[in-house]
Amino acid sequence: MKNRYRTLLLAILFTAATGQAQDKKAATQNPKPAPVEIKIDNFSFTPPTISIPAGTTVRWTNRDDIPHTVVSDDQKFESKALDTDDQYSYTFNQQGTYGYFCSIHPKMTGKVVVQ
Repeated sequence: MKNRYRTLLLAILFTAATGQAQDKKAATQNPKPAPVEIKIDNFSFTPPTISIPAGTTVRWTNRDDIPHTVVSDDQKFESKALDTDDQYSYTFNQQGTYGYFCSIHPKMTGKVVVQ
């Protein structure tokens, strides 16, 4: 009976260790892309156009003295009014081209190209 429990315990530990190793291997083979920063300053988005891999988070930071927003042309994402130093983030999981603008100042535009 003791040997049966010992064998069962070893099987459980081996299975757990193997699963963790596979999880670590998958994580290193498909690392999550680093976040990308876009600065809002002087009534513009900098850089105005970016190309990123799917799964990337983009973070906009308002460095201007007045509020701005980040709103996608297709309404898939929309920030609140961002005061100075406020941030807004969105993770782009699907390929495509995403135009966006400031709803307070519609001449401010940008583009995210997800590959």
